[in-house]
Amino acid sequence: MSYRPFRSIGRCLLAASAVSFGIVSLSAQTAPSTTAPSGPNPSRVDIFVGYSYFGAHGEVKPFDLPYSSINVGEAASAAYYFNKYVGGEAVIISHHGTGNGGEANDGFDSVSFGPVFRAPMQNFTLFAHGLVGLGRLVGPNNDNPALFEHEPWTYGPALTVGGGMDYDTPFFHHHLGIRLFEADFRYVHADFGPVATTVTPPYTTVPPVYGTPWLGGRANLNGVDLSTGILWHIGSVLPPPAVTYACAVTAPTGTIYPGDVVTVTGTATNLSPKGNTNYTWNSDGGPVSGTSNVASIDTKSLAPGNYTVKGKISQGNKIYQNAECSAQFTVTPFAPPTVGCSANPSTVNPGDPSTITASGVSPQNRPLTYSYSATAGSISGNTSTATLTTTGVAPGTISVTCNVVDDKGQTASQQTTVTVTAPAPPPAVTTTSLCTIAFDRDVRRPTRVDNEAKACLDDIALSAQRDPQSKLAVIGNAPAEEKQAEHKAAERAVNEKAYLVTEKGVDASRITVYTGTAGNKTSATTIIPVGATLDTTGLTPVDEAAVKVQPRTPLGAKRHHHKKASAQ
Repeated sequence: MSYRPFRSIGRCLLAASAVSFGIVSLSAQTAPSTTAPSGPNPSRVDIFVGYSYFGAHGEVKPFDLPYSSINVGEAASAAYYFNKYVGGEAVIISHHGTGNGGEANDGFDSVSFGPVFRAPMQNFTLFAHGLVGLGRLVGPNNDNPALFEHEPWTYGPALTVGGGMDYDTPFFHHHLGIRLFEADFRYVHADFGPVATTVTPPYTTVPPVYGTPWLGGRANLNGVDLSTGILWHIGSVLPPPAVTYACAVTAPTGTIYPGDVVTVTGTATNLSPKGNTNYTWNSDGGPVSGTSNVASIDTKSLAPGNYTVKGKISQGNKIYQNAECSAQFTVTPFAPPTVGCSANPSTVNPGDPSTITASGVSPQNRPLTYSYSATAGSISGNTSTATLTTTGVAPGTISVTCNVVDDKGQTASQQTTVTVTAPAPPPAVTTTSLCTIAFDRDVRRPTRVDNEAKACLDDIALSAQRDPQSKLAVIGNAPAEEKQAEHKAAERAVNEKAYLVTEKGVDASRITVYTGTAGNKTSATTIIPVGATLDTTGLTPVDEAAVKVQPRTPLGAKRHHHKKASAQ
């Protein structure tokens, strides 16, 4: 009968090998997949406690005393998984039956260790294990405890093979699970010692020595163990998704100019909500200030060009808990200002001013300073308008330059011109023809100045008085058919001069007499202002010494002392 324990052990090991091979085969089939299971990651450690029913099958030989099934028991286990599928497990079970009178009946406890295999799925996990350990067996007791007691607690090897299914609940962040069922085949061998020789079938005789209640013998106990209970998942086999980090640079106006404060913002994914997050920033483009996912870069000391800012986020020492990002930004040089320049009026007389207007523009609205220069004259003003003074400037063109400079030292210039015109020349001094005297009324004295000519002569004298520096030209004329026409023309001019000198007091040196070619019996008078020149074309100067002045006394008049002759 000694071969039977080894036969049972062999069967159990064969079953354990078959289950293990099946689970390993399942793992081998699913291992190549790189897709993580849906739901939470498989746990690193599973702790199980629950109810256990043991359906015992076995007897104490050679007495053929059978064991009874135990309805109430406890089971506990702790499994540590090396990866997603394979781990090691420790299991403790305790089954204590109760016989008549409330005394302990059949009992089976064990502590076992061995590999465990699992196949995680969406919300469910299948598992199988094969265990080897130490069992403790007691009993059985017959139905009449008054006759003899059960066998004492005895240790022996124990083997377990089986599996089950777990349900992963969403409670406590998926830490809580339910073991829907676990079905194990258990085997234990116990040697209760030498067989009692004083007891013979039908085993109803009280042993000869009271206090020695056991019968001895061996037991090869096997049965199905059914369990259910709760699980607590600890940790995770698969690392959480790696932290990723992206950063971007923004500026108030889009374009970054020296002096702008640039904002860099980091965006992280897969951060642990319970982790302590550290942020660090650095840049080759100036100091970065900030200890969160938002930082700022001061560009006031940067030259125009391309720069890189780098950020790092960390929640621990693991690689997947750290990430870096980088972003580039460009510092654009300030655009120089522009300026327009205009003059109003653009043409002035000497000494007149002109207003100069400079229209400066900075593309980045930098403050501007104005200045002006001119090639002649003087210019004053340091705002957008200035005044050009042309006092003492010779006629010609003046170039005026409008200058602007921004606070970065960038400049712009533009020119305009102002034309100083030459003064208008004074009107040319010309001779003026005065009235003309006719000598055709006195046939007997055709060269005499009569009373009708007085009005004209008075006007001539008045004109000479108004311009005392002027000269008078008296031009006598005679028709060609007139006898001694040249002499008559000279007499007419001389007689008019004599009247102006003697009657009107005109200085004789101011009057020059000529003969002309008008071809009539007249005497024409021209006033010659200072600077004017008489056109003497066709005129002949009169030799006054050769011409006798004819007085204005009427012809044939008698002189009486008591009566004044009337003039015609």
